[in-house]
Amino acid sequence: MSAQHLKNIKSTLLSDNYYILKKFSFDYLMSNGQWVNQAREVYNRGDGAGILLYNKTKKTVILTKQFRMPTYLNENNDGFLVEICAGMLDKDNPEACIIRETEEEVGYRLKEVKKVFEAYSSPGVMTEKMHFFIGEYSDDMKVSDGGGLDEEHEDIEVLELPFTEAVAMLNSGKINDTRTIVLLQYAQIHNLMD
Repeated sequence: MSAQHLKNIKSTLLSDNYYILKKFSFDYLMSNGQWVNQAREVYNRGDGAGILLYNKTKKTVILTKQFRMPTYLNENNDGFLVEICAGMLDKDNPEACIIRETEEEVGYRLKEVKKVFEAYSSPGVMTEKMHFFIGEYSDDMKVSDGGGLDEEHEDIEVLELPFTEAVAMLNSGKINDTRTIVLLQYAQIHNLMD
């Protein structure tokens, strides 16, 4: 990794308990031509994929609800978050990942998905890039109740909601997960339910 605006990059491992947290110190060339020393902590948890599942006939979407310790710590009452189905790539390609995660988390075996974009989740601190998908589902694709994997201690509630209700939850602040907001707005802009 080299760039003309960086030099003297040094890293210190702070934690590798679950993912990798490192502190980086480096010299950075400012736009005014001066070199300054900076330090940043960077969390590397790998890349992820997320999907908005929708059904045009029923005018519904499938979302999940699960406990998230960081949201609990940030005064989000009980820590439960309504969000899209998502997961870490775990060395899969993004499409294979999201098809696997959809079956594990919500119990639907998808035939096809459509990638709509990819974006960095929180570039000030994380290396993670999210791959965003949409996928149309139907009742005959349901193969289980979902809920996640027992061995990963996942406890995921599957929510099938009218699209209008999901949008109302978005507008009232009951949905405050950025990934979910982005895909619900994508669905609105692109008239997915028409």
